[in-house]
Amino acid sequence: MLIAVIVALAVGTYAFRLAGVILHDRLELPAPLRRMLPLAAAALLAALAGTAALTDSGAFAGIARPAGVAVGALLAWRKAPFVVVVVSAAATAALLRLAGVP
Repeated sequence: MLIAVIVALAVGTYAFRLAGVILHDRLELPAPLRRMLPLAAAALLAALAGTAALTDSGAFAGIARPAGVAVGALLAWRKAPFVVVVVSAAATAALLRLAGVP
């Protein structure tokens, strides 16, 4: 059953990507929609990051994880190296949990 689901998702993903290539020249999008499409990708990524940072198994993840993500976002915004961003975010969350902050 699991293999069938994986194969169905793979076929669906491939078909979705192939449809974009095939329909690229046939589909004319309105100008406002073309301007908004790059923002949709950024909004989707922000929503995924927010959900992953704030929830764990459908409940609030606690203070430590969002604090670590906030530190990482701040360092990324200040254009710190990627390794520094990841290590600082993880260290912040780990130190807060070590101090007993959930």
